[in-house]
Amino acid sequence: MENALLVGLSRQTTLERHLDVISNNLANVNTVGFKSDQMLFEEYLNSGAHEDNFALQDRRVSYVQDRGTFRDYTQGASQQTNNPLDLTISGSGFLVVQTAGGERYTRDGNLHLNNTGQLVTGSGDAVVGTAGPIVFQPTDHDINISPDGTITVLEGAARTDSIRGKLRVVNFADAQKLLKQGGNLYAAGPGAGGAPQQDTKSVVQQGYIEKSNVNSVVEMGRMIEINRIYTNIANMLAAAHDLHKSAIEKLADVPA
Repeated sequence: MENALLVGLSRQTTLERHLDVISNNLANVNTVGFKSDQMLFEEYLNSGAHEDNFALQDRRVSYVQDRGTFRDYTQGASQQTNNPLDLTISGSGFLVVQTAGGERYTRDGNLHLNNTGQLVTGSGDAVVGTAGPIVFQPTDHDINISPDGTITVLEGAARTDSIRGKLRVVNFADAQKLLKQGGNLYAAGPGAGGAPQQDTKSVVQQGYIEKSNVNSVVEMGRMIEINRIYTNIANMLAAAHDLHKSAIEKLADVPA
């Protein structure tokens, strides 16, 4: 009877964690380049209460254990913006940005220029090129970003072709080991495959952004299902508690 309560409680605990993950996915359904998280569960076996004088070995009890989460790196849909500084990466690559905490990585290609002409993300972090920060001149116009990330402009009244830099696009041997830092940024965590490698296979597309890969309909369906399961388990635990209480009352009811 106690095992039923503990098994139900272990399932409710993991359901709460699952609900937190789904809520975070739904909150970022409109975040550019966001990658959804999914839950991993596993069975945890443990023997029940036992006494040494039992003739047969007790059956093992299966609890639910929250093993962690994994990130879905499926490519999000591309949305055309016609903004020359917007870009999307087709492939597994990440843009490199410089933050106060060091280099970070992002799939958010919604870029702009700050007041000094430097190419930055929406949160103001500098986009890193293969030769350092990418800076434009006040006389630059007709910005063009090629599929390999090379940025060219027409400079001045003479409309001279000039190169302003090349985007540093990198990938990792194990992107699942990347650590979310908030602000749509990732840090290279332990076991992420060492230093980031230059990505030569991903393709940069100018004038588009990558939408979040969260499927809001699927996530809402999962949320409804989790709430229903949680309620069913709560009812089961209440019934088990009543049964336990009734057994105690009967055992205590000793005839005079």
